[in-house]
Amino acid sequence: MPRKFRFGAQISRSREGWIETARKCEDLGYSTLFMPDHFDDQLAPMPALAAAAAATTTLRVGSLVFDNDYKHPLILAKEAATLDVISGGRVELGIGAGWMETDYLQSGIPYDSPGTRIRRMKEAVGIIKGLFSGAPMDFDGEFYHVHATGTPKPVQQPHPPILIGGGGRRVLSYAAREADIIGINFNLVEGKVNRATMETGTAEATRQKIAWIREAAGDRIDEIELNVTVFASVVTDDRPAMAERLAQGFASTPEEVLEVPHVLVGSVDEICDDLERRREEYGFSYVVISGGAWEAMGAVVARLTET
Repeated sequence: MPRKFRFGAQISRSREGWIETARKCEDLGYSTLFMPDHFDDQLAPMPALAAAAAATTTLRVGSLVFDNDYKHPLILAKEAATLDVISGGRVELGIGAGWMETDYLQSGIPYDSPGTRIRRMKEAVGIIKGLFSGAPMDFDGEFYHVHATGTPKPVQQPHPPILIGGGGRRVLSYAAREADIIGINFNLVEGKVNRATMETGTAEATRQKIAWIREAAGDRIDEIELNVTVFASVVTDDRPAMAERLAQGFASTPEEVLEVPHVLVGSVDEICDDLERRREEYGFSYVVISGGAWEAMGAVVARLTET
């Protein structure tokens, strides 16, 4: 039996209407309001998510995803637990190893090798989970030394859902063992979005990612919620023409771009059919609409949520 659909909206650049945006997401039936974590032109995630949670009653809030290198895990655990308490248990904690090279250049944070960043993230996730338990922690690792008791204790126990996203085998295999939610993404090893990055988001590449997850997850695969972010969502009556326009940016033919899991193009009926087929093929039940298309996708959200 497939998981029921739920939807998230990834929004970062609404300012004057941030509270209204959060309330509109809730009214449209979105499960979660997500924010990325970068140093470019966006709101700071944690205070913006706290404001969104305070202005809504059912909307979940989360990060897609916090870059582990920007906050010590003790600080991130305390802030996330606080947000879970004040929201009444509505937090989803997304965390990643960091990827966008320009963030590191802007901040002066060392842009270590992917392997180093991934090892550091793994260590941080273990610390955060331990702190969420409220038990005293004495930890000395390769990167962190934490001797503290996590407070406050989050409402959701044993911890708020942990979302780990990625596009490479190392991160996805780790997520399959440790995460509650896995976000399937492009492979971002390039540190930027370019043609090589886009080529890692094809249907064929996605099948390989799902295979890695299933292999690493073993018996816990049914406990994992599979999440996909859609970066191009267009409701249109002229599906072929829009596919033609999008194909070059996704390093695909028009026919191939319609199969890319990070693209949704067509009428409401066509998009709903695509999502149902992708849930059957890949297991994607948690769909995040990125950018400014979240309002236009409201009819899709209304039709498929909880089905």
